Amino acid sequence: MTDYLEDARQILAANDRGGYTVPTDRLYPFQWNWDSAFVAMGFATYDVPRAYRELERLIEGQWADGMIPHIVFHAPSDTYFPGPNVWRTHHTTATSGITQPPVFGMALKKVHDAAKRQGRTGTGERSRFLYDAALRWHRWWYEARDPESTGLVALLHPWESGSDNSPAWDIALARVPTTTKTEVIRKDTGHVDAAMRPHDEDYRRFIHLVDTYAACGWNPAEQWAAAPFKVAEIQTTAILLASGEALLELAREFGQEADAEELETVNARSRKALLAQWRPELRRFVSRDLISDTDIEAPTQACFCPLLALDLEQTALEEVIAEMNAWSDGLKVLFPSTQPSYSGFEAKRYWRGPVWAVINWLLIDGLQRNGKDTMAEKLRLSTVRAIEANGFAEYFDPLTGEGCGGLGFSWTAAAYIELLRLKVDGSMRRARPELTSPS
Repeated sequence: MTDYLEDARQILAANDRGGYTVPTDRLYPFQWNWDSAFVAMGFATYDVPRAYRELERLIEGQWADGMIPHIVFHAPSDTYFPGPNVWRTHHTTATSGITQPPVFGMALKKVHDAAKRQGRTGTGERSRFLYDAALRWHRWWYEARDPESTGLVALLHPWESGSDNSPAWDIALARVPTTTKTEVIRKDTGHVDAAMRPHDEDYRRFIHLVDTYAACGWNPAEQWAAAPFKVAEIQTTAILLASGEALLELAREFGQEADAEELETVNARSRKALLAQWRPELRRFVSRDLISDTDIEAPTQACFCPLLALDLEQTALEEVIAEMNAWSDGLKVLFPSTQPSYSGFEAKRYWRGPVWAVINWLLIDGLQRNGKDTMAEKLRLSTVRAIEANGFAEYFDPLTGEGCGGLGFSWTAAAYIELLRLKVDGSMRRARPELTSPS
């Protein structure tokens, strides 16, 4: 009988590069931001010191203004494009120039709590050091990516969402020119079937944005003014709010009352802003294209991620569950990253349809928070069974269950470890202090 839990731990060990974990060999040979946050939460279940180290290695790449980049290039590799020479950030530790969803605060809270349960010495010092870094990044998000204090933070590049080629970006990205000053030399399609990856045209637009922001010297205000892609995004804002809630708990535990007041203020602002993005006629939340000042109605997994950080009233919750069930009908694996009936759905192409274990992890957390344990368990079982049947793949075809993309994938292994833990204790749900109704 296969010990899948041990297999998951072995994948994390195999992808260890000296205190940080690469997502998978060759395809992603560096440290990725939100990947490492998920990995740290996986480590926290059985190796707390290693979990701390994962986060500590990540903030080696933190910028002076607080941003934590989406890639930290700890060691050279020629198996990935774009590398440091394309980003031109001139940072002491080579990094990319953009960021990724701020799972870091959530991960820190989980690692800290695990350390306390084990009575580990030095927990407070390590957690405080990481808390300070997390708070600086939190402030960066609200200063650099929400300069008008709306409560919704914006993305200036699709890669910042983590959902690179999602149908949510089709209209906004189409306005970005395909011309680049940088030769696009793709490496990803040498590791993975091109039918599973973004198109060449997508990459030219992605690199056009990199060129644009590099020309701004990576100055946040100049980037904001020059950005041809600017989306106030609900998945990222929900993750930021969930991390803000985690940091608020840590601030209070550490006796940082001024920090706590600051966090309460921005959390309340983002909570109100997310609720305003509910669209009852669609039975889901929507992001906002700030260039055209229009809703982004493309049906993707992001439309349900606000559950992670909101406590919804019953009517809205029932609508969400009905919509999620409608998307799930007839699928081999849940939950798809794009509604299967949507014209932009592609079952195997990256973020245009496949199932991602870490997204299910976030959705399960949100469903549990809102008392929807039946749907949460449905997603949990589907994810666990897909991994056990098809391996620790980067993502899964929702129609066939086939594992796609990179194999031996770190965050899939971490998600499996966490989802098995939830089977043991499915009651680990955050308190719901109040019910809030979308406007």
